[in-house]
Amino acid sequence: MTQNVKDTAQLVEWRGDFGKSYTDRNSLTPEQVDALWVKNYGISRTELNRKFLRDVPADSRILEVGCNIANQLLLLQCMGYSNLHGIEVQKYAIDIARSRTKNIDLLQGSAFDLPYGDGFFDVVFTTGVLIHIAPADLPAAFYEIHRCASSYILGVEYYSSTAAEVSYRDREAMLWKMDYAREYLNRFPDLELVEEMKLPYTDNENIDSMFLLKKTS
Repeated sequence: MTQNVKDTAQLVEWRGDFGKSYTDRNSLTPEQVDALWVKNYGISRTELNRKFLRDVPADSRILEVGCNIANQLLLLQCMGYSNLHGIEVQKYAIDIARSRTKNIDLLQGSAFDLPYGDGFFDVVFTTGVLIHIAPADLPAAFYEIHRCASSYILGVEYYSSTAAEVSYRDREAMLWKMDYAREYLNRFPDLELVEEMKLPYTDNENIDSMFLLKKTS
């Protein structure tokens, strides 16, 4: 059992004007999401989802932690996934998400206290969310994500072989990169790596990692 984290300096920022600005500049249709991924990595998110979720049935219960305005959930819905859920800390974003989606269950809340039962979801995933959690607080988020997943954990996060803080929009203590797949594997003996793909950016030296972990017990 890990510590119970109710609030952090980062959550305060994401709930305020800093988070609202992020939401306003990242309002994308599924087609725009795919176009952005092709621009950034040379491959669309839809193609990657097909590769990583090929063994996940379309009616599987899927949760996105940190869904913002549901860009990724809408993309999954376009692919035929029908049992979709999202949780987002920012009220402004969740209100927009609710206005632009149908048949997706959305709640306001944080990764530190997911309001779901153990193993409630077949898949729990994040996209660029763990990178904004301070390393000292990560165990609480890892615990909750692992607890709520019955079969798979999917992630797309900023990658580095060694943990490092990165300045984000001229702010400190808002972004970290590390090997998030290994962080999961080191913490939970019942997880195994199914698939991992490094995604170098086409226009800079940064790398993201997409990974799929499976519970073995």
